[in-house]
Amino acid sequence: MEAPWQEIKRQVMDGLDMSREFTDEELRERIALAVRGYSKEKLLSLKVRESYEEQIFNSFRRLDVLQELLDDPEVTEIMVNGEAHIFYEKEGALFPWTKAELSRERLGDMIQQIAGSANRAVNEANPILDTRLSDGSRVNIVLEPVSVEGSCVSIRKFSKKPMTLERMMELASLSGEVAEFLELLVQAGYNIFISGGTGSGKTTFLNALSAYIPKTDRVITIEDSAELQFQDVPNLVRLETRNANGQGAEEINIRDLIRTALRMRPDRIVVGEVRGAEAWDMFQAMNTGHDGSLSTGHANSARDMLLRLETMMAMGEKVDFSVIQRQIVTGLDILIHLGRMRDRTRKVLQVSEVCGIKNGEICLNTLYQFQETGVKGEKVHGIWKKESSLQNRQKLEEKGLAYSG
Repeated sequence: MEAPWQEIKRQVMDGLDMSREFTDEELRERIALAVRGYSKEKLLSLKVRESYEEQIFNSFRRLDVLQELLDDPEVTEIMVNGEAHIFYEKEGALFPWTKAELSRERLGDMIQQIAGSANRAVNEANPILDTRLSDGSRVNIVLEPVSVEGSCVSIRKFSKKPMTLERMMELASLSGEVAEFLELLVQAGYNIFISGGTGSGKTTFLNALSAYIPKTDRVITIEDSAELQFQDVPNLVRLETRNANGQGAEEINIRDLIRTALRMRPDRIVVGEVRGAEAWDMFQAMNTGHDGSLSTGHANSARDMLLRLETMMAMGEKVDFSVIQRQIVTGLDILIHLGRMRDRTRKVLQVSEVCGIKNGEICLNTLYQFQETGVKGEKVHGIWKKESSLQNRQKLEEKGLAYSG
């Protein structure tokens, strides 16, 4: 049975002149008129009228029943598993959303609205889409029948207030000593790679590190879907990939953008996430004078990340394995591994220096390691133990930055 607000929405749609665009204000006025007309017959309360007006507007211009979750600053992730199941993440825990329901038709409309607002296409020919919302939230869409139980939408929200290393220290994600050390490394132009599992906070950490990039540097960011939120970087260029479409537009991938970025006089190149053959091009950039470049990747440990990088670079170019390892060792300076603890907090687990090849394996000099000291009130406590000192101090010395470690 159709809900009352849906009946009002149909009346609004019937009265719209689809040959022109309506502003949000005009649309809200038409919705309010339709709701008042309906209320004269049904004698709706003011609270119900306001609720109908918001639901109808959200279904036209926003994310329908998901808008309330999107507006909640404590919700970090929204998951739609077909029209029947909606979940959200809050304070690291998952909960079912039972306040509202989606029909198959409304879910389809919402998906097309998300894709259209980002000038992307998702359909039977291209059933998978990575994109973003206007507020920067990351969106992944998988249409049925690829998603067997119905079309799936995953939304990763980002805080409107940028995360900083200072705030991470307050949250016990790293120590002051580690934060100060990483600040120096970014300023000096060390090439840094951030690894971690899904939801470990790699993008957030990359954003926090960007605050220490010198204001004189020209920075080019490269992403599948632009979601990095660099703060106070005056000379910033943001590049985003593009899928091929039926109108003749060709695909532009990460490898294309890295090669283009090299012609744009960058000081630093930042690749949001490395997943495949583009790793080769990224390390070519690191090895051709673009010090201070940054990137992230999925892995369960720092060692696993190196193995993944080797594999991804082999996908990019058919060269001897020893050549790949030399490219990594000469290009990458620092590897930071993040993790999500069992109490759902995110922490820097290891900071390592890449320092050569021994017996066919890339060597890591562990600088800082997180060590648990116990659990209090279900919270994991620990210290960041300094394991070793930085060996390669050339970039620090060239920039005249003091390091006493």
